[in-house]
Amino acid sequence: MSVSAKICGLNTPETVAAAVAGGAGAIGLMFYEPSPRYISIETAAELGREAGGAKKVGVFVDPDDAVLDRSVSAAGLDMIQLHGRETPERIHGIKARFGLPVMKAVRIAGPEDLGAAKAYEGVADWLLFDAKAPTNMAGALPGGNGMPFDWRILAARSWQGPWMLSGGLSVDNVAEAVSISGAPWVDVSSGVEDAPGRKSVARIAAFLDTVRQL
Repeated sequence: MSVSAKICGLNTPETVAAAVAGGAGAIGLMFYEPSPRYISIETAAELGREAGGAKKVGVFVDPDDAVLDRSVSAAGLDMIQLHGRETPERIHGIKARFGLPVMKAVRIAGPEDLGAAKAYEGVADWLLFDAKAPTNMAGALPGGNGMPFDWRILAARSWQGPWMLSGGLSVDNVAEAVSISGAPWVDVSSGVEDAPGRKSVARIAAFLDTVRQL
């Protein structure tokens, strides 16, 4: 089984170029302002033009239609990723309005959290499984906290559509994560950074090289 990778939270032409050169299947552009990886619509448009054949995925948290209207058109997005408390009904509405595939992030701490994913099957085109931050974690974001979860929770599970594994992935653990979970796609952000919001060209290249060999 071949494995594909999404590099999320890119914010410079150099890091987009590294992702494209390394064979990333998708790049993530962050439109959530509290995130250290947030970029303006103008920057997203610039980076989108450098994406080559990689899918351009816009990452949002409970966005309103006005934000989506501006972002989707300016950046030429290929997919919308929702990382908030969006309901299946809201996802259906977004798909109808924009005609783009939608990926819904589901935060996982234990097997009991998989029930939430079932509610989005048949509505969201993709699922993304990320680690649920502890309630006492200071400054926790909806995603991109650099935390893994127990990948065995996903082992031998099947889903109606494609899905990605996220949460604390890095060059050091991505092979094990894929082996245990069976993930066909992996999504990395903090694992290819030198500091929050500061992507490393070298780390991106190393991560993608490892994924390519899986």
